[in-house]
Amino acid sequence: MNLSTTIAGVTFPTCLMNAAGACCVTQEELEALGESHAGAIVTKSMTPQPREGNPGPRYVSFPGGSINSMGLPNLGYPAYAKLIPELRRFKKPVVASVAGLSPQDFIEAAKAIELAKPDLVEVNLSCPNIPGKPQIGYDMEASRQLLLELQDIFTIPMGVKLPPYFDPIHHEAMARVLEKVKVSFLSLINSVGNGLVVDPESETVVIKPKGGFGGMGGTIIKPVALANVRAFWKLFQGQMPIIGTGGVVTGTDVFEHLLCGASAVQIGTTLVDEGLTAFDRIEKELSEVLNKKGYASVEACRGKLKEL
Repeated sequence: MNLSTTIAGVTFPTCLMNAAGACCVTQEELEALGESHAGAIVTKSMTPQPREGNPGPRYVSFPGGSINSMGLPNLGYPAYAKLIPELRRFKKPVVASVAGLSPQDFIEAAKAIELAKPDLVEVNLSCPNIPGKPQIGYDMEASRQLLLELQDIFTIPMGVKLPPYFDPIHHEAMARVLEKVKVSFLSLINSVGNGLVVDPESETVVIKPKGGFGGMGGTIIKPVALANVRAFWKLFQGQMPIIGTGGVVTGTDVFEHLLCGASAVQIGTTLVDEGLTAFDRIEKELSEVLNKKGYASVEACRGKLKEL
């Protein structure tokens, strides 16, 4: 079974990788991803300065998903720029996730990461867990201006990680923005922002930051993720590579993302909860699903979702 995939001219040995933020902050975590069955090493979304992130508890799993308000804990882009060349020894693509609290933060990080030469850059327009900071991905004009500046810096293929959109008008508006910039792939979606989980026994929220509000992940968000993958697949007529993220727990979940139009998937909540062996299990399950369905490869089923 051929589980490899190609995105922006870069070949991935399998279509499974970690989501930025899941087990990828420290050098040790990144090296462990390199030694695992992951098809790539995706870094934590990086900012100019190291960040401790929000106070804990800031991540909690619950039946059906997870809630988090991590606050972009990371080592800072100088540390990742130094690490990226070292990660090449694992012979799999390195994807650098770039974030910021202002446009200038993105630009500073972009200049450093361009010199480090990862295989792909994922521009995170969608972190919902910084108190007082809106998601850039919901401001179409701000997104356009930032991406225009970044495209002049990167020679590496640049993709964008987008927030969930809930209306076709918003899908179409962002697609118009992306058509005007040099975007090579999309990562869909980041966590669904500002959910709230309550512990009825203690009568409290379950995470500390933002009064308990946080980004939702896991199975609970899969329908939203699939809808965004499918919407952008159709808007770009299957010509834009998409990495699907959201609700990937089993091989069947991966298959659903592929049917909707994804070329690969990123795994977040399951990876945090289960550890790196999740890649082995999901890879095996995906192979079984594709074999049962009569597909010889990931590419063979991509975008083949039927409508009634």
